[in-house]
Amino acid sequence: MPPVEMSEPFDSSAFLATSSGRPGVYRMFDAEAKLLYVGKAKNLKKRLASYFRKTGLAPKTAALVAKIAQIETTITANETEALLLEQTLIKQWRPPYNILLRDDKSYPYVFLSDGAFPRLSIHRGAKKLKGRYFGPYPSAGAIRESLSLLQKTFLVRQCEDSYFKNRTRPCLQYQIKRCKGPCVPNLVTAEEYAEDVRHSVMFLEGRSNALTDELSSGMEQAAMNLQFEQAAELRDQIALLRRVQDQQSMEGGNGDVDVIAAMVNPGGACVHLISVRAGRVLGSKNFYPQVAIEEGVGDVLAAFLAQYYLGSHERDLPSELIVNTDHEDFPVLIEAIHSLRGRELAISVKVRGTRARWQQLAVTNAELALASRLADRQHIAARFEALAQALNMDEIPQRMECFDISHSSGEATVASCVVFGPEGPLKSDYRRYNIEGVTGGDDYAAMHQALTRRFSKIKDGEGKLPDILLVDGGKGQLAMARDVLQELAVPDLILLGVAKGVTRKPGLETLYLNDAAHEFTLPGNSPALHLIQQIRDESHRFAITGHRARRGKTRRTSNLEEVAGVGPKRRRELLNHFGGLQELARASTEEIAKAPGISKKLAESIYAALHSE
Repeated sequence: MPPVEMSEPFDSSAFLATSSGRPGVYRMFDAEAKLLYVGKAKNLKKRLASYFRKTGLAPKTAALVAKIAQIETTITANETEALLLEQTLIKQWRPPYNILLRDDKSYPYVFLSDGAFPRLSIHRGAKKLKGRYFGPYPSAGAIRESLSLLQKTFLVRQCEDSYFKNRTRPCLQYQIKRCKGPCVPNLVTAEEYAEDVRHSVMFLEGRSNALTDELSSGMEQAAMNLQFEQAAELRDQIALLRRVQDQQSMEGGNGDVDVIAAMVNPGGACVHLISVRAGRVLGSKNFYPQVAIEEGVGDVLAAFLAQYYLGSHERDLPSELIVNTDHEDFPVLIEAIHSLRGRELAISVKVRGTRARWQQLAVTNAELALASRLADRQHIAARFEALAQALNMDEIPQRMECFDISHSSGEATVASCVVFGPEGPLKSDYRRYNIEGVTGGDDYAAMHQALTRRFSKIKDGEGKLPDILLVDGGKGQLAMARDVLQELAVPDLILLGVAKGVTRKPGLETLYLNDAAHEFTLPGNSPALHLIQQIRDESHRFAITGHRARRGKTRRTSNLEEVAGVGPKRRRELLNHFGGLQELARASTEEIAKAPGISKKLAESIYAALHSE
């Protein structure tokens, strides 16, 4: 759409005179044809007229209306179709004045594979693998707790299938009693392993009481038969399960339910979701949707539910939602979910008993999480003010970027860039740079490459320019940053170098402002120094995480994978033939050519790949 020439304010009277009173979706644009807001209405004319009344508009709504240069409408057959279209447009365009749900990940499941010796693992995404899925769990942390318990209790394997198939002796998990070693013959029978899998399934299905009763009966029977070692194992399993049941004090309901509570404060909003499956609480998660013009709790909750359950067809849908407030759009949402996903859904506000306790717990968690988040924002904002004073800045900085380098003896070098504003870390703006073409361990060259790649975008008119560029390092790194900015002719910004000092203890950092001549320190209790330390530590964490992931990927990748004509099956046959990669690397070209299916030319390629360094 071409930019709209805005010589006069938007003529709302003329627009409303021709507006339809039918259901539909409206889209508001500014003078540059940028989409500001998407909404739906049962009566488009009445809904749009409410934006242009002379009094009674909320400040955020008034700010939106002041920017409107054009409004487009789409008429739909009914309000349900309008809601579905609205969610599609919000997901596609993410308008700044709509509530935006930033969590677009699918929830994880526990996956139990097929086969004689199944494995338990975390699974995300489409359910294409053969086996059973349990969940969903609200977070990876919640699912790891369940897997850890099952690993300790029933010793069902959790290793990758490729690892399992190539074992000839039990691994460390067997030694520390976290697995029964089904990868090695004669350590565990298929029948015994199947019984452990059955018990794991009972736990994952929420039948913990029945499982405990069954294990108790087995323990008594083993004791009567004088099988004291088996009785002791069952006793330990029961103890672990009892401990989990004590922690699951909320257990006692039934069915598949999501308990959702929204809280709104002038500083933001929080939605807390508790997942209950088969009457068992699997865990919970906080969401902090971007709130624009919807300020009421009901409006925030309705917008969240629509985006959350209509935004992804693969997202698990319970049979009931328990919420903390009612809204007039809930019937439309129920109809839209039925139309889109073919599932019946109930939304309940007034509940009793266990369900009321779930509801109250969700409300309490939402309140506490929002209060904690707002307090943290205020704390960070105070630190930004202190930093502005320490650096004699006229205004509080709105954007700080910090760079750090991480590697292991020059291997898999990664540079990180983290971004902070007065409200905290801007994680969507975090970046990592895989450093290539520099001498291993040359941190100066690595920093030069990272800064050049980052600020070249500024030179090309892309990206945002920080108010302060913080570099984790002393005079050398600071000089390198100055050189890059001068080479790219980047507008002046404040450079801040952070050196750990002689003792390398926190609180004794040496700071350099713009150049090495301006060296200074801040008191150990200075909020400004605490902000610098926080950003530096976050940059360090982000760099190390990226480096470890890159190093791990490199070490998991065999040189064989780069040889044309050697696929997964042939690699496996080669390794089995020679007894491992180490023995294969010791083999000559002639010995490799004797392996089944390997020609002399292919053997030469394999030998060259294994001896390339």
